[in-house]
Amino acid sequence: MQTIQPSVATRRHPLDPLSADEVEAASTILKAGQGLDSDARFVSVALHEPDKSEVLAFKAGGQIDRQAKIVIRHRTERATYEAIVSVTNQRVVSWKKVPGVQPSVMQEEFLIAEEKMKQDVRWQEAMRKRGVTDFDLVILDPWSVGHNGPEDDADKGRFVQPLTWVRSGPGEHSYARPVEGLLTRFDLDRMEVVEVKDFGVVPLATRKANYEADQISDPQNVPSFPDGPRKDLKDLQISQPEGTSFTVEGNLVQWQKWSFRVGFTPREGMVLHLLQYREGDRLRPIIYRASMNEMFVPYGDPNPTHYRKQVFDMGEYGVGMLCNSLELGCDCLGEIHYFNGVVNDNDGNPYTITNAVCLHEEDAGILWKHMDFRTGETEVRRSRRLVLSTIATVGNYEYGYFWYFYQDGTIGYEVKMTGVISNGAVTEGDTPKFGSLVAPGVYGPNHQHWFNMRLDMMVDGLENTVYEVDGAQAPEAENPHGNAWVVKQTPFQKESEAKSRTNQHLGRTWKIANPNKKNLVGEPVAYKLMPGDNVLPFFKPDSSASKRAQFTTNHLWVTAYDRSELYAAGDYPNQNPGGAGLPAYQAADRPLENTDVVVWYSFGAHHPVRPEDWPVMPVIQLGFQLRPNGFFDGNPGLDVPSTHSAHHAHHNGQ
Repeated sequence: MQTIQPSVATRRHPLDPLSADEVEAASTILKAGQGLDSDARFVSVALHEPDKSEVLAFKAGGQIDRQAKIVIRHRTERATYEAIVSVTNQRVVSWKKVPGVQPSVMQEEFLIAEEKMKQDVRWQEAMRKRGVTDFDLVILDPWSVGHNGPEDDADKGRFVQPLTWVRSGPGEHSYARPVEGLLTRFDLDRMEVVEVKDFGVVPLATRKANYEADQISDPQNVPSFPDGPRKDLKDLQISQPEGTSFTVEGNLVQWQKWSFRVGFTPREGMVLHLLQYREGDRLRPIIYRASMNEMFVPYGDPNPTHYRKQVFDMGEYGVGMLCNSLELGCDCLGEIHYFNGVVNDNDGNPYTITNAVCLHEEDAGILWKHMDFRTGETEVRRSRRLVLSTIATVGNYEYGYFWYFYQDGTIGYEVKMTGVISNGAVTEGDTPKFGSLVAPGVYGPNHQHWFNMRLDMMVDGLENTVYEVDGAQAPEAENPHGNAWVVKQTPFQKESEAKSRTNQHLGRTWKIANPNKKNLVGEPVAYKLMPGDNVLPFFKPDSSASKRAQFTTNHLWVTAYDRSELYAAGDYPNQNPGGAGLPAYQAADRPLENTDVVVWYSFGAHHPVRPEDWPVMPVIQLGFQLRPNGFFDGNPGLDVPSTHSAHHAHHNGQ
């Protein structure tokens, strides 16, 4: 029997992410309590968040039962387990087997699958047909298999499909030369190759595609810059000699009138809790919990190497596990405060990602301005925003996740996509039908990137109602000049009604209001969700992608609060045939008016690839905003002080 380590300090805020000591303690308690052997692999160890009522009743300095939720994959049993462990009381609270599911792919599985694939004689023979004999130059990315038939059922086994690329030499771009037509299948429980299929040889690309500064002048590179990096850029520095305007105490951030807590999980990465705005001596809640909870990237190419690409980056891999350690001057600029991210390795030991989350201030243009043209008197205020960011590398792609907080009460969210496109090979001279050429012999398949944001709203309290807000022409009798229009507000009364799509023609937004709190003009206080660029999916309704990612078929979903409903595609999307997540949550058809509601917003990036996306993609941005809509009695940024013009340097050609 293992010895349980001494109790760790547990007088922390209930929503603080697990510390390294707590991760270690939770794993040790579970190993001892269940007698786990080395075949029990720790998929994730994360904070089991207390019920909302407990959190809202918590007082500083108090103690609450700190618990961890642990997901285990037992290889020899080929089974998945969930556990709740009390770190405070040093005991296993619950332990249950979860049949018919596959948890996310673990880091050790990813690496072992690549190593084992290279040893398979069938795979080696396929590579030799393509003229490749130096397997040290080969990389394999174990993509999830999705669910395309009964062979992919979760109870049939735990599988990935490693895809292959070949470097042109040591230190060259890993994804420059895709291997087309080679499809493999790997069993992660047995750690063995199940199948290798070769659909025919397509020549490897002959040109280089490097992006490091000392390699881009090579004439064989696509693109090539003979003069190397630009030499006409002057140094740009951002400094705050008096220090930052924000304060950080543990995981609590306060900036001007904003207050929130920063959380972190292995699956979601950065999470925000208890987002509030101070007016006088009162903290007004807006959001209880907010996180990007799922991502889905379906590819629109029917060719054998690509049609199975429909990855759930959070549910099948875990974005928190894949977060970068951010670097000053590169990922973040200015006066920075960092938060570390604590995750686990697959033995249950804690692993700390240093500088996983970056916090800083930046200029955001003009906040407001007016000049009285009769007197010439001008008032202008400069906008400043607080930025909270993290970046994850998911195989070939990088995703940056950015929260923005503004002085007028606006909350912004943005995803920044960069990295390397997942690509395919064609014979030089051929034109792909389901993608775009980016270089001779290399193409990018058509695809989309889908994101879902879970917003557990709390606008001035727990009792909220969500309205769909459209512009509409006024009735004929009230519109004699044909110019009149009105704002139509329709409440979502129950979950079966609470699905909607963006509509630019109607100026559609969605308002989250508290009918029990009124502003100065007698209207319910509210925030409105302002959609940004968006799209609809192109897969057929009966396709595997549609069944598994129903959250993409509508942009807005609303559900009644349930502590256990956290993910738009369900707890275990890996090898799931579909129907989990939002469709299952809404099946209860719970009432939604004047109650505790959760707003789910889906937004997608339509990505027909360009040559300019090669060999590394410039950032593509998309997101949304939450703006106050009657939450304040007037412009909340009216009290922002002016900035004296003498604070800025002028260079007028002198």
